[in-house]
Amino acid sequence: MKKEKAVQPLQESTGNKKKNGGISGFFERFSTQVINVTGSAWAFCLALVVIIVWAVTGPLFGFSDTWQLVINTGTTIITFLMVFVIQKSQNKDSKSVQLKLNELIAANRLASNRLIVAEDLTEEELDVLHKYYCKLADETKKRINMKESHSVEDAIGNTEEKLKAQ
Repeated sequence: MKKEKAVQPLQESTGNKKKNGGISGFFERFSTQVINVTGSAWAFCLALVVIIVWAVTGPLFGFSDTWQLVINTGTTIITFLMVFVIQKSQNKDSKSVQLKLNELIAANRLASNRLIVAEDLTEEELDVLHKYYCKLADETKKRINMKESHSVEDAIGNTEEKLKAQ
């Protein structure tokens, strides 16, 4: 079995540190919890109940400006705060997906390492690469029936190659 190369500096800089402290660490933990809670069915039901209660109380308050202002203000504040929480979550998800893709590119000896940091390319550079891959896809379609799935034999062969490489 092939020994894996030690990645000591990376492990020291990421694995052995405690979670971020301060405002950044707090926001990281807070946003994760908020996303988990607000993305649940219970949160949706609670929001629905609030709206129903608000609508039902309309006649009680004579559909006044204050009655309308309550829901408008509440939803505006919640929306404003959620924008930042959702953006934090999306940034983290996007970064983790990019890192996973970078690992796949770096691990595949046939893949172009130019794409490891594709997210840092300019729009013009991305357009050039997009045209290249569109041409590649067109050529592939000419040679292969895209409606057929990959064969199990190919997948097993790929797995065997990976095991031999270890």
